[in-house]
Amino acid sequence: MNHHISLRARVLPAVAAAGMLVPVVAGAAPASAATAPQVSCTSGKAGLATKLQKDITAALATRTGTVAVGLRDRTTNTTCTLRATTSYDSASVVKVTVLATLLWDAKKTNRYLTTRESTLATAMITKSDNAATTSLWNQLGVTKVKGFLAAAGMTRTVPGSGGYWGLTQINVTDEQRLLSLITARNTVLSDNSRAYISKLMGQVVSSQRWGTPAGAPSSVSVHVKNGWLQRATRGWRVHSVGTFQGGGHDYTISVLTDGNSTMTYGVNTIQAVAKVIHRDLIPTTTTATRYTPTTTPSEAYVAVPQG
Repeated sequence: MNHHISLRARVLPAVAAAGMLVPVVAGAAPASAATAPQVSCTSGKAGLATKLQKDITAALATRTGTVAVGLRDRTTNTTCTLRATTSYDSASVVKVTVLATLLWDAKKTNRYLTTRESTLATAMITKSDNAATTSLWNQLGVTKVKGFLAAAGMTRTVPGSGGYWGLTQINVTDEQRLLSLITARNTVLSDNSRAYISKLMGQVVSSQRWGTPAGAPSSVSVHVKNGWLQRATRGWRVHSVGTFQGGGHDYTISVLTDGNSTMTYGVNTIQAVAKVIHRDLIPTTTTATRYTPTTTPSEAYVAVPQG
């Protein structure tokens, strides 16, 4: 599962075109730097790629489990990735995809969401309600979810079968693609749909606003969706995706993890990465206080097959 990921092939054309991007690659785990996947960063701002690469690597140096990271900041033309195409059980992070599919499908017939759909969508995103998600997932069906994924260019995401939406296979590349569609005009999601998704991600209950928002300056708006799921193998899956605007920046962060001994361990890993990203992009001494989650979250009971 630990694949060597390098953006060099994609970075070099960008360097030639822009004449200013600086690719930086270094091992995420110095003890096994020869074979370990690497943090890869590029930036249009001098010195930023090097700093982010160094700090993300350091944040993960003592962490166990398998961690994937994606960062994109439009303002400075900065990207960072680690294990960009490694697949993870989605847990509730897939709920953003479910909502995007619902809105994409409604757009095709030029209709508004019904009151029922709006109620379910709000519960699904702001409270991570599983029953609401199952209702919308069943309404849409896997065919429509696959249709949205194709339209969105999320080519490596595989919907969970048998109604197990929490076992949808996701990866950093596609999650960052989805966040990009939510935060910039495009032909897949209407402006109203993008605003609606952002609004709900900005209204997530306080007990679920951990993860990628950790360390974000108080001047930055936060939109987040998290997922957490324990299974018999590879321990806890703990994920966080978020969009952030303010302080002169417009950026998205995705951190996916598994192999965690507890939910809290996974959360702490994600937040260690998030803190250095926010700090490097927007140096400040004023950060918003973020919630530390319970060790017995109800989200652990996302439906999965037995055994």
